[in-house]
Amino acid sequence: MRRRDFISTLGFGLLGLATAKGQTTDTHTNDFNLLTPRPDTWDPRKITLTWLGHSTILLNIYGTVILTDPVLFQQIGVYFLGVTWGPSRYTPCALPPEQIPRPDLVLLSHGHMDHTDLRSLQWLTNTYPEQITCLCAANTSDLVEDMRWKNMQELDWRQTFSLGSLVIQALEVRHFGWRFPWEKDRSRGHSQGRSFNAYLLESNGKRVLFGGDTAFTDLFKTQSVRADIAIMPVGAYMPWRMNHCTPEESLNMAQDMQVNTFIPIHYFTFHQGREPVFEPLHRIKTEIGKYSMTLGLDTLGGTFSL
Repeated sequence: MRRRDFISTLGFGLLGLATAKGQTTDTHTNDFNLLTPRPDTWDPRKITLTWLGHSTILLNIYGTVILTDPVLFQQIGVYFLGVTWGPSRYTPCALPPEQIPRPDLVLLSHGHMDHTDLRSLQWLTNTYPEQITCLCAANTSDLVEDMRWKNMQELDWRQTFSLGSLVIQALEVRHFGWRFPWEKDRSRGHSQGRSFNAYLLESNGKRVLFGGDTAFTDLFKTQSVRADIAIMPVGAYMPWRMNHCTPEESLNMAQDMQVNTFIPIHYFTFHQGREPVFEPLHRIKTEIGKYSMTLGLDTLGGTFSL
């Protein structure tokens, strides 16, 4: 779909949702299996993670707690006067915010409203003021810099940041960065436009890849990425193929990284694409046997440990 069609769809969708202030969509708790993770029982000598919904992963890497693209509440969209105007979740967050342990690190892949959710980030920084480090993509820190972070830093492609024994590297993906259509965007050739990252996390010789949002690309191969675990987007590809990969394309990119375990995200939470909500996981389960990797999680709130 052409970018201007996407802008039109987004704009009219937000306008329509904004007129429905106070209305919410009930989550479909009877349509799927929801597990409740127990991060208080996780072994800090291991790598353990759970999928909370959409692109939000709670991850413990040898005692360092990481939260990716936190989206913790019922709605995403424009945050104004303490109210979020936008789409409601199809499925609930696997843990209520107050049961999520304090993260040492928050990773923001890019500035889109379903990845940089201001209400969730304000809740985290108000609950744990000056206690959380935040890494974000180039030219996106203005969205969150006024919050009460311990440390806030932009990370451009191939730059690294260390937190104790954990090393985080920002990686290039194929996506776009604007939060609003009139903003400068790196995908449009603006070097100072909003950027978009994947992240490679390494500690004790193990590597975890958080793919953020991406269309199909050979960039993981050209950047020589290798990972034990790949957390990869698999949804919202219909009709947004120019910005989001299909499940099969996601598996192909993970294969390029020679991963052992595949964790699918970015599906089953919001109605962002026209594909049925269960389709991405069904396609993953159908195809993954053709690859030299295993499916680490197939349930919201499920836990994987390495």
